Amino acid sequence: MSAAPTNPTAVTGLLEAARTGDEHSFGQLVEAHRGELHAHCYRMLGSVHDAEDVLQETFLRAWRGLARFEGRSSLRSWLYTIATNTSLNAIEKRPKRVLPVDYGPASDPHDGPGEPLVESVWVEPYPDETLGIDDGYSAPEARYERRESVELAFIAALQLLPPKQRAALILREVLGFSARETAASLETSEASVNSALQRARKTVDERLPEQSQQATLRTLGHEGAREVVQKYVDAWDREDIDAVVAMLTKDAAFSMPPLASWYSGPDLPGFLAVGPLSGEWRWRHVYVRASGQPALAFYSWNEAEQTHLPFALNVLTLRGEQISDVTAFVARSIERADREAYARWPDEPLDADRLTAYFERFGLPDRVD
Repeated sequence: MSAAPTNPTAVTGLLEAARTGDEHSFGQLVEAHRGELHAHCYRMLGSVHDAEDVLQETFLRAWRGLARFEGRSSLRSWLYTIATNTSLNAIEKRPKRVLPVDYGPASDPHDGPGEPLVESVWVEPYPDETLGIDDGYSAPEARYERRESVELAFIAALQLLPPKQRAALILREVLGFSARETAASLETSEASVNSALQRARKTVDERLPEQSQQATLRTLGHEGAREVVQKYVDAWDREDIDAVVAMLTKDAAFSMPPLASWYSGPDLPGFLAVGPLSGEWRWRHVYVRASGQPALAFYSWNEAEQTHLPFALNVLTLRGEQISDVTAFVARSIERADREAYARWPDEPLDADRLTAYFERFGLPDRVD
């Protein structure tokens, strides 16, 4: 992400040139804000794909409306206003995105894997490192850190809020905009913003764990966090179900979007025994970060290709030295109508869109030997 032009004379010159139709000058003005605006649209929508669409629409609207920008607010604030309202328009046309644990009750592993639902239902993981999410806060007034604000639990909680409450909380608590600035962006009163923010805080605080992943990772330290993940991987490689379960909290949840089914607590050994650790699959793993959290890219052996091909991006949520949630974003096809096909999901072909969303965006290899 390039640095934003900060010299007022330079910004004024670029604005004047852009207003005459100079697309290069306009590009210089907005490109420096692309990364943070993309993250903002993702928080609003819960989807990287939707965020990309909305961001392009935001820049198009900004280009068309540049003549009306009078400089009463900063260019950054003006772009955020456009991005926020473009996101609100998009929310009206799209289904709410959730994680499987918010979609329905836990499943019984003896009932089979269930059937997948369309991808647009699910929250997507965020490639925070490749898109340039920094550590720290966006502004002194911000309540949530940048990486904390793309954690899966936080994004999932945001999607449960009414759109205007969601926007108010993000603008105020994540970005640190004032009540006045937020009210102007949402074309409402400061009193309405404060009321929406109060209700949003209550909902989000009730949904979030006691400690964010960023706080947990700082407590463990880099080596400590890697050690937790490595112990989990070692147990998985040994196909030692008891050892894998020992790495999980008693109330741990394991989900595999786009399947709606998920498994928790006492049912996890049964799920692992009939599913990924049944002994029928050969796995390889690549350590990565996603949504500000540790993650493992899982690859399954493909006999025809004689290599391991992408299967799922497993985003791990840590609680102390254990894992409380595994959200495995599966990159295989969901075209089969036969639900039994998903009992042998690694045999299904790769899905191009999910491969892009869960592997390519994270800079992961397309095969592992």
